[in-house]
Amino acid sequence: MSGNGLYPGLNLGATHGEAHEDAEKTVFGFWVFLMSDLIIFGILFASYASYLDPIGMVGGPGPKDLFDLTSVAIQTAFLLVGGIAYAGVSLALKYDQGRAKIIAWLLVCASLGAGFLFFEVKDFIAQAGEGGVPQASGWLSSYWALVGLHGIHVLSGILWIFATIGQIATRGLDDVVKVRLSMLGVFWHFLDLIWVGIFSLVFLVPLA
Repeated sequence: MSGNGLYPGLNLGATHGEAHEDAEKTVFGFWVFLMSDLIIFGILFASYASYLDPIGMVGGPGPKDLFDLTSVAIQTAFLLVGGIAYAGVSLALKYDQGRAKIIAWLLVCASLGAGFLFFEVKDFIAQAGEGGVPQASGWLSSYWALVGLHGIHVLSGILWIFATIGQIATRGLDDVVKVRLSMLGVFWHFLDLIWVGIFSLVFLVPLA
């Protein structure tokens, strides 16, 4: 915390008045809340790692039979570029560039998130068709739980984006909406962080 009682990197800027002060406390609190979500993902990461052996894979196909790294790379690009796109939302908000620009950036983020989900669901369907269903083995159960939970989070983020666009359209950029945009940004970047772990442990390690 800085000398003035504010958390560096979470502020909107003094020109935003009360929203600037509220975002400091509310967004930091939301980040602390997300740490409980991180614990859940940590448990699922540990579960996945514990099944990542021949015994854990008995009963079903393994990573080399199911994973399409080209598709995974495309998903990664969609999600990480979506995280970069949210920086456009944050900058447009902080420097008062108007509702239209913020909504445009939000739509870019939602589109990239939808692209990610399209390829992920496509992969799940293909894997299920090859016998890679959750009940086939302990490894597959942990894989579907971890990757599927992240996908549900991405879907939730997209729905949150559209709900926020609706609020911007009806309420304008009042203090409440500004703080909610900041919270949404923390959540959207959190999804990138989790995906980096999934990409590394789930997809790269088994094929190394």
